[in-house]
Parts: sequence; C-alpha cells; structure tokens
Amino acid sequence: MKKILSRIILPAAICIAAVLCVSAGRKDQKTIRLLYWNIQNGMWDGQGDNYDRFVNWVKDKDPDICVWCEAEDHKITGTSKSIPEAERYLLHGGWKELMQRYGHQYMFVSGRRDAFPQVITSKFPIDTVGQFIGEKPDSVIQHGAGWARIVIEGKEFNIVTLHLQPFGYYRGIPKEQREESKKNYGGEKYRRMEMEWILNHTTRTVENPGKGLWMMMGDFNSRSRKDNFKYKWSDASEDFLTHNYIEETAPYYYDVIAEMYPGTFVTSTYGQARVDYIYVTKPVLKAITYAETIRDSYTKPVYSGVSNFYNPSDHLPIMMDINLKKIK
Repeated sequence: MKKILSRIILPAAICIAAVLCVSAGRKDQKTIRLLYWNIQNGMWDGQGDNYDRFVNWVKDKDPDICVWCEAEDHKITGTSKSIPEAERYLLHGGWKELMQRYGHQYMFVSGRRDAFPQVITSKFPIDTVGQFIGEKPDSVIQHGAGWARIVIEGKEFNIVTLHLQPFGYYRGIPKEQREESKKNYGGEKYRRMEMEWILNHTTRTVENPGKGLWMMMGDFNSRSRKDNFKYKWSDASEDFLTHNYIEETAPYYYDVIAEMYPGTFVTSTYGQARVDYIYVTKPVLKAITYAETIRDSYTKPVYSGVSNFYNPSDHLPIMMDINLKKIK
C-alpha cells in the first residue's frame, strides 16, 4: 500500500455518486470549512512559542468551525509533569484568546470529567444543547462529550463531540482484573456502551435524524471494520464493536473518510491506526466537496522522547468543506 504522505485526491471516476469528488481548491463564500483535531494534551507542543505555529497553521487553513479534542493543557511542554489546574492557560480563558487570534468569535466546551474535554470554536454563534459526562448506572462517559448547534444561512447544523475511553480493559475494574478484561475486549465493550449512551442523548432524541444536518466526531479510540483490508483481523473481531454498533443501529451516519477514500487506508495517528472519525448524515455527505486527513510539515507527528507524546500531536487533523448550495 502506498504510504499516505499528505492529501489524497481521488480520480473523478471513483468519486462517490459523482458529487463527492475530493477537491483541494480553496473554499468559496458558500462553502463552510470544518477542522477537527485531537491536539494531544491541549497542544502540549505549543506552550513554548505562545502557540504561534499552531495559530498560524489554523489561520492558513481558514476553517469556519474547529473541533478540538484533548483541548485542555495539563502537561508541561517537554515533560510528563502535570500543570496544576489553577495554572492551566486553556482551561482558564486561553481559548478565547487563541480563537480570536485565528479569527473565531464563539466557543463551546463539552462536558468535562477530566482534563480531556472537547472545544468547538466558530465564526458563527454556537448554541449549547448538551454537555455530557453520563450518569450511573447507565454509563459514565470517560472524558466527556457534547452537543452544539450552529445555524448558518438558515441551515441548522448539529455537532456531536466525543472522546471515548482509551484503555484495553473495561473502565473502573480492579487492577488485578485488567489483563483478563483486555483478553475479553473489555475496553471495546466499554466504548460501545459509551457510544450507545451518546446516541441515546443526541440523535435518538429527535425524529428522523437522517434528514437533518448532523456531524459526530472525535477520538473513538477504536477501529472500524471498513479498514479491515489493512488490519486483516477476523471480521467477527470484537475490536470493531463500537463502529459495528453505529453502522447497525444508527445507519443514518456515514463515515466521511471511508466514504471519500474507499479501499484506501488513511491513518489518523503517528502509526497505522485510524481512530479519529467524522460521521455525518446523508444531506451533509452529499454536500461535501473536499475531505482530507492532513499530514504536512507541521502536523506530521514526531516522537518527542517523552512517554507517548509527539510533536505537535500524536494524531492528525481532518478537514472537510461543505457546500451550502448542495444542501436541500
């Protein structure tokens, strides 16, 4: 398989339904650009230069909406040492300053159980619908999730953000039981449970969500069977539980990268793993004119030498353009 170095542009002959051709052209006035990125510990890499490289990169991409995962700074650059909560810049007003530097005015923060919330910034006003951490006995959301609404030219976009738990074992079990839980896919079973909770509290609260403009995105920490041509695991593997659950019970959601690049593996991390996803409903999918997992001179992960941290992040950003004129 040819290594994915930067953007991938499909020949017109294999564009989905002839309207989903990937186009690297700049967006016009009727196009909305969305940028999603797990920025690893609140852009751990950016503290030393006042986030200048980060801000300049975002300004160059000119997104209208940004969704940031791991959006709180909680580790000191170049170390694995924690920053005291009282001293966390992004937690205490930093995002308001950063977003203004790259041209955004409005902000949303997901539910926050720990130091890994999601933040949405936008050029358009954002309405907060839900900030989730879950509740017992139903489920407890590991890092938090959210539901925001943005209206653009009369079109109502619903954005669901999430960051599912990262462990191989079922969250909350005693340490001595973790290895056995890993063998039984405990972590994936927990992520599937989180996913059910999130769907129950977002798209499943409305009638006919597939006819609306929904986007669900984040770090799912799980693999999709649609990439199994790369992984070569059993199709029945429980590693795919979370995305199988979405496909089987929320068929109105479409995996943007899988739809736009069928048969091509596009990693979203420093290694060979696609764990970051953007799901959209059909009306949004039909309006996408461009989608890309970006691996360029800035975003290419470089191991920092500290723990599992990479510069600027251990994940790659995903960007897509939505043509408002194509939304009926």
